[in-house]
Amino acid sequence: MKALKLLFVTSLLIILDQASKWWVVKEIPLREVRPFIPGLFSLTYLQNRGAAFSILQNQQWFFTLMTIAVIGAAIIYYFKSKNMTLLKEIALLLIISGGIGNFIDRLRLSYVVDMVDLDFMNFAIFNVADSYLSVGVLLLVIVFWKEE
Repeated sequence: MKALKLLFVTSLLIILDQASKWWVVKEIPLREVRPFIPGLFSLTYLQNRGAAFSILQNQQWFFTLMTIAVIGAAIIYYFKSKNMTLLKEIALLLIISGGIGNFIDRLRLSYVVDMVDLDFMNFAIFNVADSYLSVGVLLLVIVFWKEE
């Protein structure tokens, strides 16, 4: 049952991530800014060959190894955890989905497609998979903090 849930949920989340990236690449020229929800966020197609804030540019081997390690650890932890809370399960599913979503880009394109540009603050442009990863890690920190 756990394996089926993992496969179903992560597949859905990965499809959403990849579909959003496909649409942006198809509809928005590279580096062009398109208002989406004025005052909240715009869409800007960027090709990120690094990590958050474009650090570690062109370090594909590093990202490959880190991604395999993080996704592998999250999957192992997902299956080995007994009596997992819903919040912990959601966190792990988000981390796994986000990692795979960006990994697909790196393998297929050698860069990650980013597009979400927050209008109300100066922040890195990110994508749906990045959102999964950020929310998943935050939830996992909260879960571990509450367990202590």
